[in-house]
Amino acid sequence: MAMADILGGSETLLVEDSVDGTIDHKGCPAKRSSSGGWRSAYFIIGAEVLERFAYYGIGTNLINYLTGPLGQSTAVAAANVNSWFGTSTIVTLLGAFVADSYLGRYRTIVIASLLYILGLGLLTLSAVLPFQSTFDCQNTHQSTSCSPPELRIIFFFISLYLVAVAQGGYKPCTQALGADQFDGQNREENKAKSSFFNWWLFCLSACTSVSYVILSYIQDNLSWGLGFGIPCTVMIASLLIFLLGTKTYRYILKGDEKSPLLRIGKVFVEAARNWRTSPSLKATEEVTQGTLPHQGSHQFKFLNKALPMQDYLEEGGDACTVKDVEEAKAVLRLFPIWSTCLVYGIVHAQSSTLFTKQGNTMDRSIGSGFDIPAASLQSIVPITIVLSIPIYDCIFVPIARALTRKPSGITMLQRIGTGGFLYAISMVIAAIVEIKRLKTAQEHGLLDMPNVAVPMKVWWLVPQYAMFGVADVFAVGGLQEFFYDQVPSELRSVGLSLYLSLFGVGSFLSGFLISAIEKATGGDGRSSWFNSNLNRAHLDYFYWLLAGLTAVGLAAFSHFAKSYIYNRRVIF
Repeated sequence: MAMADILGGSETLLVEDSVDGTIDHKGCPAKRSSSGGWRSAYFIIGAEVLERFAYYGIGTNLINYLTGPLGQSTAVAAANVNSWFGTSTIVTLLGAFVADSYLGRYRTIVIASLLYILGLGLLTLSAVLPFQSTFDCQNTHQSTSCSPPELRIIFFFISLYLVAVAQGGYKPCTQALGADQFDGQNREENKAKSSFFNWWLFCLSACTSVSYVILSYIQDNLSWGLGFGIPCTVMIASLLIFLLGTKTYRYILKGDEKSPLLRIGKVFVEAARNWRTSPSLKATEEVTQGTLPHQGSHQFKFLNKALPMQDYLEEGGDACTVKDVEEAKAVLRLFPIWSTCLVYGIVHAQSSTLFTKQGNTMDRSIGSGFDIPAASLQSIVPITIVLSIPIYDCIFVPIARALTRKPSGITMLQRIGTGGFLYAISMVIAAIVEIKRLKTAQEHGLLDMPNVAVPMKVWWLVPQYAMFGVADVFAVGGLQEFFYDQVPSELRSVGLSLYLSLFGVGSFLSGFLISAIEKATGGDGRSSWFNSNLNRAHLDYFYWLLAGLTAVGLAAFSHFAKSYIYNRRVIF
């Protein structure tokens, strides 16, 4: 055999072994045999699990710290918790923009981790440093009461929001980088990528369950300083694990083009500027010749007006390209899906608020002399996810794959829609249980005795929590994969931040809806739906309303899902 043939064969093997559009840590083309896949994903999942442990270690019991050491009222504390949670999810849009446009995912994760550690360290100091002074105490005839000094409160909230900002850069980038380790153009790796989103949710749910139990106990019974210090230590370990995988990661190759968000923004600006004109000759020729990338090119034709006219090209202007216009269309197609899924975020906010309020009024005794905390029932959601993911990934998907011939069994939008239906069912269950609780309170003459436990076991709430968990397996898993897969490859961090923002915006909308209903149904001696005495309230009405809103949202979602055109030639 000639030497040229041998060299040619070796070169072919190298090309086949490389993954298009990716590089390794040295800047060379990434090799399939030595980079990416599960070998890299394990490091990223491990780092994310520890980060979630730290995040939920702060957030789960935050309301008790605000109402305890910081002396806030329940209403103010609840508002602060909702604001912090909403901010920490919405700020992911900013973190994703910085990552996709400037720093890249890897560097954003490292910088965000360092900021995270700083925030958690300052949070720990705010709990242990002796801010208190005698000037903050007021003496009365009965006792001495001390209000927390303003400096401590300011220091605490600066630290807390530093964690929120850091999480905003960390969260969308880790999941996007993890999914980047699987080549969507390779059939086997594409199957693995679909499983990656399932097992990602599995690991994070298992971690959340542990965090709920361990850190809330330490904070309530041992020390807040220790309860905040452990997450700081865990976050340091998270960064170390992430750095250990550096040499195995695949990194998306960035070209010399402008920021993808700036290019897409320019498309909308140019299309608006030229809205009175007919589409350019170039766009017309592309459509006539059938050279536009895929069927979705025929949607949102008004964006074709962003393509330059011939005289503009002759002047050498910085014009939009067909690729820019197609990326803009791909992003625009996401917003009907995003907006119709907002109701899922509203429903999701109830598991940590009103469900817990229900549980506080019920019989929580186990054996003799021990009452379980109502908030601990939240762990049922992640436990259900942990139990359901293996069933979904190992049983449901193979059966569905055999029937539909799709690698992921069902499409991403079908999965999201199924989750939305299950969210509606969970609200129906919650309403029925609440009707039962109110009837029991009435039968035992407890309508005006809110501090007496209704003789109805708290385990009645398990079905609605468990249904939430099953709904999350479908909806959350589907949303993660959809918003990662259906954006241009350079904007995948932004795509995942859009998914995360659903729950942040949903949390704000839930608070707005509750406030509006409170004003509409209260006053003039009437008992509002959210009366402090839940035996006189009507949470059941609110749950029925949410079930109806979810059904309406699901109908709208189904309409847009039917007409949605995936931006990949093959639906994975």
